[in-house]
Amino acid sequence: MRFIVIDGLDGAGKDTHGKLIKKRYENMGEKVIFRSHPEDDNPYGRKAKKALLEGGKINHLKASIYYALDVIRSLRLYYWSNPGADTIIFVRYLMGVAYLPSTLSRILYHIFSFIFPTTEYMFFLDVSPQESLRRLQERNEHEMFENIEDLRRVRQKALRLAKNWHIINTEESIKQVQKKINKILDKLDQRRIK
Repeated sequence: MRFIVIDGLDGAGKDTHGKLIKKRYENMGEKVIFRSHPEDDNPYGRKAKKALLEGGKINHLKASIYYALDVIRSLRLYYWSNPGADTIIFVRYLMGVAYLPSTLSRILYHIFSFIFPTTEYMFFLDVSPQESLRRLQERNEHEMFENIEDLRRVRQKALRLAKNWHIINTEESIKQVQKKINKILDKLDQRRIK
């Protein structure tokens, strides 16, 4: 089973590119499971999203806990239970820890990447904080971390954590970015076949 992770800053195009990857493998006749956290099909995901929209320190803690529970639920139902999928795509996975204080984010990242599955198919979609904020301002709802200072801090922490990831700049057109992602996927799939 191919396990693909798409992570990155808010507004980097994670869902857009995750869905294009899903379409790529479905067009090859594969069964694909797509999960974008926090998901609204369970109470953990709904509570995480609600806390992110409300803001404040208590809601920051709630959002982190419920987000982690939502990811664990997805792993249990869609990864560890072997649902017969050829490909599983998780959007927003390990990099949620970058929203926590620096020391805690590093510790939790190493713990989670030891306990939870990782893959050579891990993509960090990078975008400047300014471009991220510009894209986010086009949305109807605003989450607690959607300001330039938080976006800078989160990006800096996430890039330090993403050492073994495929880092893709998403400030080009969707088509150009997806072409870069597909090139990497082609290489990884070839290696997988051998």
